[in-house]
Amino acid sequence: MARYIFITGGVVSSLGKGLMAASLAALLQARGYKVRIRKFDPYLNVDPGTMSPYQHGEVYVTDDGAETDLDLGHYERFTGVSARQSDNITSGRVYRDIIAKERRGDYLGATVQVIPHVTDAIKAFALDDQDDHDFILCEIGGTVGDIESLPFMEAIRQLRNELEPNQTVSVHVTLVPYIAAAGELKTKPTQHSVRELASLGIKPDILLCRAEHPLPEGERRKIAQFCNVRAEAVIPALDAPSIYSVPQQYHEEGLDAEVLRAFGITDAPMPNLASWEDVTDRYFNPEGEVTIGVVGKYVGLPDAYKSLNEALIHGGLANRVKVNIRWIDAEVFEGDESDIAAKLEPMHGILVPGGFGERGSEGKIASVRFARERKVPFLGICLGMQMACIEAARAAGFENASSTEFGETSEPVVGIITEWMSEEGLQKRESGGDLGGTMRLGAYDAKLSGNSHVSKIYDGATTISERHRHRYEVNGAYIEPLEKQGLVFSGMSPDGLLPEIVERPDHPWFVGVQFHPELKSKPFEPHPLFAGFIEAALEQSRLV
Repeated sequence: MARYIFITGGVVSSLGKGLMAASLAALLQARGYKVRIRKFDPYLNVDPGTMSPYQHGEVYVTDDGAETDLDLGHYERFTGVSARQSDNITSGRVYRDIIAKERRGDYLGATVQVIPHVTDAIKAFALDDQDDHDFILCEIGGTVGDIESLPFMEAIRQLRNELEPNQTVSVHVTLVPYIAAAGELKTKPTQHSVRELASLGIKPDILLCRAEHPLPEGERRKIAQFCNVRAEAVIPALDAPSIYSVPQQYHEEGLDAEVLRAFGITDAPMPNLASWEDVTDRYFNPEGEVTIGVVGKYVGLPDAYKSLNEALIHGGLANRVKVNIRWIDAEVFEGDESDIAAKLEPMHGILVPGGFGERGSEGKIASVRFARERKVPFLGICLGMQMACIEAARAAGFENASSTEFGETSEPVVGIITEWMSEEGLQKRESGGDLGGTMRLGAYDAKLSGNSHVSKIYDGATTISERHRHRYEVNGAYIEPLEKQGLVFSGMSPDGLLPEIVERPDHPWFVGVQFHPELKSKPFEPHPLFAGFIEAALEQSRLV
């Protein structure tokens, strides 16, 4: 029988509910329990796939092809449990499915309402695909009091009544602000937030109190008295020096023990946190450092490249070095060549990430050229690989080489993909069709060349599986002239039609991949491409 932990947030947004859920799941997992985490998103988009990165941050893609909230990336990185389509739901998806059923007549003429139809759909999602998990953590997006989240709050209220006693626990994440002028922590916002939650019929069992200053015992007792919880159930959550310190920090404050106590579990084994202790030791005690320049187009919002940021850190952990990331707007390289050299010469490695649209593309191409000519370690991801191919084509004499994503071109080195093979069979798309959910999404295999550099990076593997999210592919007609220019296609789709990986044998470390390796990297299991890239950057730092 799975037990459910419902996680809500109050006072303000961006309190770190996703990180809290991931940390709690990691602690329960460290005690030997099998866990799964789910995210309920109240917005009306079916998924975040068509949303601007500036609106929502990165879109996290699962093996089974779901475009999801970036919190699922935290969940995977902290637990190692692969997220699935069934782990993220939005109001848009709920309403879309209900309207489709109503149009088919599935409701037999009944009036379709929020209660019971919407709440029943949310409950069905929460209870679905349980497998044999011990705990399922359900994070409710947004803040208590939001109109959008009311159906989700009502659904978990109903679930707490319908499931067995001691089968659900409610954790509420709040803010205890510090007023500098008064020199005091203020508990009133937490009191009001809990009162708002109680008005919806949900009594929290545990309060996780985010604060910038230590929460004195007297303040904890005050919160407990006003919010009708035990003093031990008021857990301080101070800012941490690294997100990878959070699981240990929450354990020391008693979060996992209090959650288990709320379920009536008193004989749980102590958590084995050896892997987390190793991660934090590597993070806080590096034996060197490197500087990586990330030339992208969404650099104004770090969350747009959340998994990429973490994967670079993981590469540093693998090599026990600190990774200094310099976010560089690709558009600044679309002018004077001297600007490119001034910004990129101090870098020990250059990474060009994925993205959509023409803006900044010439700057990315210029960055690829700089890395190729100066022999600086280079990693191109998705659009970054495509820019590497366009740069190579131009160097080979195709002056008008470009991508059809940017407009009509006489030399389409990169073009839209209209059909491809997947496990479900032949997939087809129209160039003028819907944007949402129409890309090559999820895990696909790639065949590696036996003597290639990338095969060595993957420890001699001949077949790998990586996650994709893109609509355009490198045009196979240009493979031969590009290889004459020195670019080797060392990874291809199993049918040999779609380029997956390119590299340069005449370069110390130059790799471009069509997939997103950052989505599978974890702190205790760094992705081999990022481990290899940072290792090459470390060698570069010794040459400078």
